[in-house]
Amino acid sequence: MVKNKFITEKQKEEASKKELTYIGKSQKANLSTLMYYQNAVIDELKSLKTIPASFLETGGLKIYTNLDIEIQKNMEENIEKYMDPNSSIEIASIVMEPNTGKVLALTGGRDYSKSQYNRAISAKRQVGSTLKPFLYYTALENGFTPSTTFTSTKTTFTFSEDKTYSPQNYGNSYPNKPISIAAALAYSDNIYAVKTHLFLGEEMLVNTMKRVGVKTALAPVPSLALGSEEISLLEMMTGYAVLANEGYKIEPSFITKVEDINGNILYEHNIKKESVLNKSITYILNEMLNNCYATEFIDYNYPTCINIASKLTRKYAIKTGTTDTDHLIFGYNNDLLMGIWSGHDNNTYTTTAEGSPIKHIWADTMESYFKDKPDDSWYKMPINIVGTLVEPISGHLVTKSSTKKKILYYIKGTEPTTTEQNLDDLIPTIKTD
Repeated sequence: MVKNKFITEKQKEEASKKELTYIGKSQKANLSTLMYYQNAVIDELKSLKTIPASFLETGGLKIYTNLDIEIQKNMEENIEKYMDPNSSIEIASIVMEPNTGKVLALTGGRDYSKSQYNRAISAKRQVGSTLKPFLYYTALENGFTPSTTFTSTKTTFTFSEDKTYSPQNYGNSYPNKPISIAAALAYSDNIYAVKTHLFLGEEMLVNTMKRVGVKTALAPVPSLALGSEEISLLEMMTGYAVLANEGYKIEPSFITKVEDINGNILYEHNIKKESVLNKSITYILNEMLNNCYATEFIDYNYPTCINIASKLTRKYAIKTGTTDTDHLIFGYNNDLLMGIWSGHDNNTYTTTAEGSPIKHIWADTMESYFKDKPDDSWYKMPINIVGTLVEPISGHLVTKSSTKKKILYYIKGTEPTTTEQNLDDLIPTIKTD
């Protein structure tokens, strides 16, 4: 202003000495994770063929995104609340609308100023047991029901050329009896998962992952059932969105619209949905995934998310996953999907305590979003589905002597009778220690 002779030098000096008082609420959020979302937007912008390269180089674009600043802020606050500030463990998280693919919030690390590596998009890590819902969808699609059983006990699987595979349940805990799919999901039983995988054939799970939009090439090996392959968090969100929106594949998106400086629309996102999974089977699976915090499954073991049950005020489908180096959780209903990964960048082993915070981050972020909203986000039961009261561990119909009871859901005509559905005898290449 001095240079352009609007004020004098003396007026400038007097103005600089005055203390400024700010009135009103700042519209700019000072978030340490927000730049991860911005980087994801830039990556998507570069992939849009309708945006001329000259615009990207010179700027002058108006970019409208799907960012929900309140969710982003709440997610970051929960990360800071639960993550140990003295730990080097990192985190990545994504919140998405499963019916539109809109990415509402994203963090690719704990603090962008310290690390610009976007772990939500660029990192591929072992996904552990979070792959099991897709395995069990495949099983349900091929004749299994929530009451179908395998015996879970310490087991070595033997293959050609005397090759063996000896997976273990978490904490070396085994029921040493037949259990239902519903119980296997609630406890994340590894023996049941591998038996199911081998029974179906290893290619079946690979094909299901392709159907739901996972582009990473997966090896059809026995350990795939336990998530031994590495997949990015964003790819896994693509797959989980199919489960959350009742069977439709949809691409995640950060940008809704791009205009030039004069307001001309250069790009506008069109939601494209492709039906890839059966709605009724997806409903059955989602109901089973709700059991991971159900008290009816407290028995020889505890459901994997029982420690956050008191925080959850409505129905969610949830699956956790743990490897030696990685911790994950995906959870959703029809309106919102959130996935989180945590681990060390250098792949060093993590502890159980280091993996625990992501459950609380997930629960608090989801519950904050749904606070004061109508409780109508769960799925309507398809007309060809029937609910049946069964013993949750065995999957058998309840009797007068049954101590635990739970409604499980079946395609009409496949609900349990007095006939057992144990499939152990159909897998010849196993031996029990």
